[in-house]
Amino acid sequence: MAHPKRRQSSTRRDKRRTHYKATVAQIATCPVTGEAHLYHRAYWHEGKMYYRGQVVIDKNEAVA
Repeated sequence: MAHPKRRQSSTRRDKRRTHYKATVAQIATCPVTGEAHLYHRAYWHEGKMYYRGQVVIDKNEAVA
């Protein structure tokens, strides 16, 4: 396996790493419930799971 002949400087290393940065997650507000949630994710609100403004799972119906 090949090994580097010389140590890479910290400046050269850091220049390579400049493109890796944390991004802020986008938050959407549901028009039906008014709940804030992540885009393209289902979320729970008052015992119901919503996705794209529609009820996907209702805990109350599952128990009965």
